[in-house]
Amino acid sequence: MLFAQGWGLRCYKCNIGFWNMCITTTTSCSPGQSCFNGVGKAVQHIDLKMKGCLKNEDCDAVSTVDFLGNTTYYMNKTCCATDLCNMAPGSSHLPLLSLPATLFVFAQLTGVLL
Repeated sequence: MLFAQGWGLRCYKCNIGFWNMCITTTTSCSPGQSCFNGVGKAVQHIDLKMKGCLKNEDCDAVSTVDFLGNTTYYMNKTCCATDLCNMAPGSSHLPLLSLPATLFVFAQLTGVLL
């Protein structure tokens, strides 16, 4: 008989990063989830990155995010299934000083600031 571990798969997590900036932490996934790396484009010019846990059925797919009727960005999410497997080239643990710059760019993309 097999016993399940009391904790889930550990993954790097980055809610959203621009170009090669992605402020990462670690997180534990729920059962039925894998680690993922997301790579995409916003407004056809700005490289985006995401990391974290994703339901297995949502792996290896491209999703689009619409904001106010316009496609804000698309994201290709690929999965892996070993602890901390989603650290990809170009990922980094950046100091918090880069957070204001990241938030400013995101605000510009979504039209919050004019």
